[in-house]
Amino acid sequence: MPLREFGSPDGAADAAQARPQAASRLPLIALCLGFFMVMLDATVVTVALPPIGQDYGTGGDLAGAQWVADGYTIVFAGLLLSAGSLGDRLGSKPVFQAGLGLFVVTSLGCGLAPTLWFLILMRLLQGLAAALVVPTSLALIRASYTNKEDRARAIGIWGGIGGIAAASGPVLGGLLVSALGWRSVFYVNLPFGLLGMALAARHVRAPKSQTVRGMDLPAQVLGILALAAATYAVIEGGHQGWSAPVVVIAFVLFALCGIAFVLVERRTENAMLPLSLFRHVTFSSATVVGLLLNIGFYGQLFVVTFYFQQYRHYAVLWAGLAILPQTAMAGLASALGGRMTARTGPRTPMTLGLLIGAAGFLALLVAGRSTPYWSLVLPLAAIGFGTAFTMPAAVAAVVESAPPNRSGVASGVLNASRQVGSAVGVALLGALVADPAHFESGMRAGSLVSGGCFVVGALIAQAVGRAPGERGLA
Repeated sequence: MPLREFGSPDGAADAAQARPQAASRLPLIALCLGFFMVMLDATVVTVALPPIGQDYGTGGDLAGAQWVADGYTIVFAGLLLSAGSLGDRLGSKPVFQAGLGLFVVTSLGCGLAPTLWFLILMRLLQGLAAALVVPTSLALIRASYTNKEDRARAIGIWGGIGGIAAASGPVLGGLLVSALGWRSVFYVNLPFGLLGMALAARHVRAPKSQTVRGMDLPAQVLGILALAAATYAVIEGGHQGWSAPVVVIAFVLFALCGIAFVLVERRTENAMLPLSLFRHVTFSSATVVGLLLNIGFYGQLFVVTFYFQQYRHYAVLWAGLAILPQTAMAGLASALGGRMTARTGPRTPMTLGLLIGAAGFLALLVAGRSTPYWSLVLPLAAIGFGTAFTMPAAVAAVVESAPPNRSGVASGVLNASRQVGSAVGVALLGALVADPAHFESGMRAGSLVSGGCFVVGALIAQAVGRAPGERGLA
């Protein structure tokens, strides 16, 4: 039976059905190109940090060069919520296009950067552009694909592209740096960004305009400060120690700004983040699952990459290739997860994916200095499959549970929780393997932590669609 065209509401033989299938996928291609760049840049730069430090004369001290990666993450996480709200107020399509354009310009600036501090500045602006792209791309998927099954499949593809981009970053970065130099990891964004801009301008459907309300500036500022402080604290906690004064101050700032944010939003008529969203059990559960998923997956990805490079002394490129069993699962698993979500709703694929991933983490406990590589293939594949299988269901649950005029801020909440989860995971699991003399025991403890996050996530996923009056996607 031929596949029904994306975007056709009921499968009837009408004029829309007569269009070529390829045309109906052009909006998704445009949106996926933007998401691909954003997620690729979160990891592709990692292998470029040593040559960046050498080029700018910092030698073996990577403190400055490290902010090329960390600055992007902090701004990205800190502005996601505000960018989602901005898209709801000004329109998702213009905000998405502005984000793509800014990402192209700042990528060119990164490649041409004459000094390290100019490069860091461009990376901070790249984080702003990334925050504009991600929540608006999800809102535009909702507008472009009005049928729930088509939308779930589209979200599965979107999530798969992001997973492939993030996981393939170290491999692609190693190839580009070794062949063309570190500046090429930024230049590679230019063709993707320009193509995405052209396709979005012509083929992406803009949602119906919403009433433009005030920007709720106090909440904007408090939300940015809270998320930025939390992300900074967990990143620097892994480097300087959790009792370092700057880390303690950052956590205190996060707590104070978070409390103030809640108080402001409770009293504001046109709140940037309506707290009523969290009364929806599906929305709250899926958001927590996204946080736990990224703590486990990205923390483990950091440790495993370190394991192959520093503990087993693989070259950078070979270390990237060693995790291919994990990265290769992203596209297939996301597509399958999207299809199951379309048929059954989000609860079943979320639970199944999280349990498969947890099994992979437990199987990874066998990893040691002399462990045969072939015995690690199946655990890595299970982790990659379970993570990618879960994400489309979590994203669909958040998007479907939010009102249409709040889909941008809802996806911003999910992605902000995921970005903070990534930072927490890297800092927490990285601290466990900081002592080379106890690397194996630290790696095993990290696998247990990651597996525990996935198991807890599977338990939380049981609440999706179970609250009174909530039916889920099915």
